[in-house]
Amino acid sequence: MRIFDLNGRSYIDASGGAAVSCLGHSNERILAAMEVQSRKLAYCHNSFLGSESSERLAQKLLEHAPDGFGDGRVAFVSSGSEAMEVALKLARQYHVERGDEGRSHFISRAFSYHGNTLGALSVGGHLQRKRIYEPLLRPAQLIGRCYYYRDHWVGEDPEVYGRRMASELQDALQRLGPESVAAFVAEPVAGATLGSVPPPPGYFREIRRICDEAGILFIADEIMCGMGRCGSMFAIQDEGAVPDIITCAKGLGAGYQPIAATMIRQSVAEQIENGSGRLANGHTYMGHPVACAAALAAVTEIEALLPHVQTLGADLERRLRRVFGDHAHIGDIRGRGLFWTLELVDDRDSKTPFSRDLKVAERLKDEAMRLGLIVYLSSGCADGEEGDHVLLAPPFICSSSELDEIVTTLSKAIENVLTSRKFDE
Repeated sequence: MRIFDLNGRSYIDASGGAAVSCLGHSNERILAAMEVQSRKLAYCHNSFLGSESSERLAQKLLEHAPDGFGDGRVAFVSSGSEAMEVALKLARQYHVERGDEGRSHFISRAFSYHGNTLGALSVGGHLQRKRIYEPLLRPAQLIGRCYYYRDHWVGEDPEVYGRRMASELQDALQRLGPESVAAFVAEPVAGATLGSVPPPPGYFREIRRICDEAGILFIADEIMCGMGRCGSMFAIQDEGAVPDIITCAKGLGAGYQPIAATMIRQSVAEQIENGSGRLANGHTYMGHPVACAAALAAVTEIEALLPHVQTLGADLERRLRRVFGDHAHIGDIRGRGLFWTLELVDDRDSKTPFSRDLKVAERLKDEAMRLGLIVYLSSGCADGEEGDHVLLAPPFICSSSELDEIVTTLSKAIENVLTSRKFDE
């Protein structure tokens, strides 16, 4: 779990970079799998040849996927952004193959993040990351974020709140005309933009019902929250709703190789197979044999660790609530599995965020690293500009004592920042 710099200083990696290194560093079984594949076949272009490693990885992912994916298909690319580009193109191709060429619009949620390429940015709601590129984008229709802590009405039950937020999809479909919409895109558990926000009960079941009624596809973006991070191989499996397309990355290769996947359920695959018979998209490194071998070894490790993630996740939640539950500047503690966030606020009762001028996130990141702790800090969760949160995504190999070290060090870093003379000024 530790990284060492040039001076030999140790840092405990409590976020896996950006929730990537879910198995820590220097896993010998993954390194061995990469070596074996490199000696067997380092590269082939998938317009000519397939590879055993990509076929076996696709089979393993489909075995773990939600109902309806068993005889589906998987495309392997090199990043989460590429996976989302494939998903958007697939959704469009699906409708064209069935003679419904008018469907070209996408609906997603405010404060979402789906990648950094132009198509992925277009369907994202991360204002800071997309602002400079706005003239180049074909923006999606954004509906409200699903963020109970900040957005629920007084006395509103989480389930009632979830139904109200899901109804915004219905409203957006009416505005655009349901016959013009290709798909709805959402993260089952919100990632870095809001900080591991789980959905309220029933939200995605209602989303699925609305999508079916309108004839649109549901794309589940599991790039950050999937691959065991939330305690199940796929986070959407805990919501009682089956998407049509799933994107995954980050933990898929556990950081040992750049790899991502776009998975389609059987009904979508059959439409394309019975039409053109091929994916209308390609990248040079699709299905890279060594990357797939690394991911296959990583997913095998993750399979065995899922019970540990669930147990350790509950342990982490208890520790966070014990240490920060009554903290004057921690407004919310949220998450699932080994994916947890503390939201920092200036005033807990009013949920007022710290002024962006104070750069709380940046200072906390620096202070934590000074103390030997790597955590993922972000800002803008309150209104797009203000609102600081710290995200924890420790490796699945974490021990109870290492959780102690993470929480204790983070607590010290937060106190040092909030009580510093520089901060007060």
